[in-house]
Amino acid sequence: MTQDRSQTGCALPAGRSMRPVLGSFAMLLVVLSVALSAQFPAPARPPKSTTEVLAPKAAEQSLPSARSIVDKHLAAIGGKDAVLSHKSTSAKGTLSMPAAGMTGALELYGAIPNKSLVKMSLGGVGEVSEGFDGTHGWSESPMTGPMLLEGKQLEEKRFDSEFHSELRLDARYTSMSTLERTDFEGRPCYKLRLVRKTGGEDIEFYDVATGLKAGSITTRETVMGRVTVTTVEADYRKFGNLLQPTTIRSDIGGVQQVMKISSVEYDNVDLSVFEMPAGIKALVK
Repeated sequence: MTQDRSQTGCALPAGRSMRPVLGSFAMLLVVLSVALSAQFPAPARPPKSTTEVLAPKAAEQSLPSARSIVDKHLAAIGGKDAVLSHKSTSAKGTLSMPAAGMTGALELYGAIPNKSLVKMSLGGVGEVSEGFDGTHGWSESPMTGPMLLEGKQLEEKRFDSEFHSELRLDARYTSMSTLERTDFEGRPCYKLRLVRKTGGEDIEFYDVATGLKAGSITTRETVMGRVTVTTVEADYRKFGNLLQPTTIRSDIGGVQQVMKISSVEYDNVDLSVFEMPAGIKALVK
């Protein structure tokens, strides 16, 4: 895998304090992306079945354990202690929809233990946001208006907002297994299956050579129904003591969104940023 200079030592995504944040935000962007995709739909195509996505190859070589693969990733981004050294993270960048020729400003916030906020401003669409304050999950956009998350959506939001999720702690999963060694986005990767204790599972890909997380296939409940998203994480750079992916591409039903991160800061988030907007507060009983 080709590395740029920033990854070899000079300055060098999910890194994880932002990784806990960027990794979680990659999932938080799903709902925003689905809402945008509804405005610019791609031609319908049948989704892959679960067996098509998860089935390992018939003949497998001896594979490393999922835990060892995750631990290699943690070491590559800066180490477990570096991940745990931060209590909040903020990032700025852009979110674009290349097919529609649209780009907007993006702000991401996260804090322990499980607070998160994504804010986006996209020309032709307006202001879109998605948040979790530790208790309530919500979304607000010109397409849907203010909405409180409930049921499975709220449960998944709580799971995805875990700040130190990069650690992939055993307490959050029923099982973690290595399915196969395969190509993902043109590079050899280990394909992992993580079964969540809250229900459902995530597929993750880790670069064989570098150990860095290369992407994932995730399914979540959204206001548009159950949606499967393929995400690619690339262009790792170092911010502070952690590597973070600065390019995150998500494909939802043939519609692609690209998140570009330009800056990451740690431990400077005012917790008031996670307070629910007035329109959301009015919905809380």
